[in-house]
Order: sequence, then C-alpha cells, then structure tokens
Amino acid sequence: MTRIATPHHPPSTPPTTPSTRRHHLLALAALAGAACALPSAPAHAQAWPAKPVTIVVPFAAGGTTDVLARALGEKLGTALGQPVIVENRGGAGATIGADYVAKAPADGYTLLMGAVHHTIATSVYKKLNYDFQKSFAPITTVALVPNVLAVSAATPAKDVRELVALIKATPNKFSYGSNGAGTAQHLIGTQFAASIGQPLLHVPYKGSGPLTTDLLGGQVSMSFDTVTPVLPHIKAGKLRALAVTTAKRSSTLPDVPTLQESGFAGFDIGTWFGVLAPARTPADVVARLNTEMVKVIQSPDFQKRMQDIGAEPIGNTPAQMAEQIAADTARFAKLVADNKITTD
Repeated sequence: MTRIATPHHPPSTPPTTPSTRRHHLLALAALAGAACALPSAPAHAQAWPAKPVTIVVPFAAGGTTDVLARALGEKLGTALGQPVIVENRGGAGATIGADYVAKAPADGYTLLMGAVHHTIATSVYKKLNYDFQKSFAPITTVALVPNVLAVSAATPAKDVRELVALIKATPNKFSYGSNGAGTAQHLIGTQFAASIGQPLLHVPYKGSGPLTTDLLGGQVSMSFDTVTPVLPHIKAGKLRALAVTTAKRSSTLPDVPTLQESGFAGFDIGTWFGVLAPARTPADVVARLNTEMVKVIQSPDFQKRMQDIGAEPIGNTPAQMAEQIAADTARFAKLVADNKITTD
C-alpha cells in the first residue's frame, strides 16, 4: 500500500489589526504598572552590614575620643563580621566631623563618635549646618571620663590654691589649652577664670594629642582635658594633676581632690562619649548596632581597657542617650550664657 503524505499546515495566525495592537500595548502597560507597585526590599536588607563600617572621630588622633573609638571598633568589627574603620576629621570644636556624618547616607555605614562637646557647641556656634538633637540617631553612650586640671611638673604649684596665687602674682601670663572652642575644656577653663577673677588665654587645638604635647613642652600653662591622654604623663611624673572637675573624685586618681573640695563651688563637668548615626538610619540597623556595642562595652576585656585609661563604661539604650543629650544641651546653654562663651 502506498502512503500518501499529507502536507502539514501550521495553524493560521489571525491578522494583526490596530485594535489588537492597542490591546497588546495596554496589557504590557498593565504588567509594567503591577511590577512597579510591588513593594521593594529595603536597601539594608542584603545582610547588613555588607561592607566596612566607618566611625568618624571629630578630633585629631591620640585623644580620648580616638582611643575609645579604636577600642570599640576593634571588637565591634569582629561582632559584625566586617572591618570597622576609624577616620579622624578634627576641627572647629568637633563640629566638622559631626557635620560630615550628619550629611552622610543614613545606611548605618558612617557613624559619629560624639561627645558632650557637641551639646555645648550647640550654644556656642550660631551657624551650625546640623541640629545635634535632630540630625542624628543616638545608638549608645560608650563611657564617661572625668576631666582634670593638669600642669607641667615644672610648675611650682602643688595644688589649686598655689596655682591661683601664681596666676594672680603674674597676671596675663597663664594660658590653658582645649580641644577647640565650644568643647567641655573651653567651658571649664572659662568658668575657672571667672571664678578666680583673672583672665586666662584660651588656646584651642584640634584634639588632645597636640594639646598634651604642648602642655608637656610648656607652650600652654594648663589644661582641663579628660584623664585619658594625660594619665600616662601624670604617672610618669611629667605632669601634675591638681584637681578633677567632676563632683566626685576619679577612681583612677583617688588622691586628687575635686575643684569643689579645693574651694571652687559649681564645678561638675565630666566628658561622656557615645556613638550616633545619621537621622533616618533604619531602626533595625540602629538596634543591631546598639546590641553589638553594648555587648562589647560589657565584655571583661573592654571593661579592663576602660579602667586602664580612667574611663567609666556605660552602654545604655538609644532612648537613654537621647535624654542625656537633651538634658546636657539645656544645662550647658545656661553655662555658656552665664560665662559669655563665644567662638574665638
């Protein structure tokens, strides 16, 4: 039997008309619109952190802020699984570094090691490009460090009263260094000069490192810096601690009296340091940073490190840090006004 092949005819395609073309276009537009309407995943959802985190220190290297940032960053990097880089951006009483972080992307990758200085600068600098209470998301307060009135070992004065006698005997000869206008050291120095009724030349620096070098070299007469940068030199006998500026004595310098004990009432200023992120940083990123930082702060190694440098570790919540900032901003606004402190 002979088979006769039957030719295969593909199914016929209906002719394209303007009406069907319009229908296809409308269908494609609808699909595109539906895709755009789908909720997008947040930018930090890709296993934050996916890259190194930077902590900006608003002072030169070598000071307390720098020491704390590096001590925290070393252990924080291990906890996060990403390197933590410390970047120094000093100047203008810590406001340059703060301004930089305030304008950084709110993604948790750029943080500020802030300090009590920023709550004072709010009242001293009239044209800041940021609002310390609104431009940042507090994460945690790392530590509190007492400030100390220190002089060179070559200075004859053995206590505050002898120092005041020297200042009054040779007026306009004494100066004090600070970490910049609007810092705690500036405020304490101005308040001290007012309390003894004698002017003291204010010499601002970009951080404790260069300030301590000049204090050792005699370029400035005294400083009211935190304990951390001067402690090794006090122990070595190159600097002399005359008084601490907090209401109670420092556990690191238990034999050094307070200014109040030395006859100067109204002094109760220490320096706290804490980490902040730009405002609008995702809440889950802030929570993760707080959790990991508090774990580091509460670890035995970090606590021992803080004890060695004269710091009291804190490790509080973002809400507690925000309350502290608000309270200090109001308190120092009055002290700045009473002492007529302005930028130099």
